[in-house]
Amino acid sequence: MCSVHVTDPASAHEFYTGKLGFETLVAMPEGMLFVVHAPGQDVGLLLEPSDPEIAEPYRAAVYERGLPAIVFGSDDLDADIARLREAGVSVVGDVMTDPSGRSVLIDDEHGNYVQLHESVS
Repeated sequence: MCSVHVTDPASAHEFYTGKLGFETLVAMPEGMLFVVHAPGQDVGLLLEPSDPEIAEPYRAAVYERGLPAIVFGSDDLDADIARLREAGVSVVGDVMTDPSGRSVLIDDEHGNYVQLHESVS
């Protein structure tokens, strides 16, 4: 399992499942506990409440600098960008290309940039 700090776990759960296409592994709203995973993947993603004393300043600083909080792989970046735009997801900037492949940032609406990366074949 891995985690990403979010400003509102319940709302982030709706975003990650409704717009990104993740599936729910655990949803316990009374405990602000939400774990999702990509279809066909075994790794869970904990949508972690951003603790105000330690995690929130870190999350905010990463976001303010335009850095991704997490990176997800893509088999077809152009198709994923089109699907996400259709779902109303904010794509930030242009597609970037480097020796490892192509990537783009999206805004998860909960205080994070997420990088989608398509590796060179």
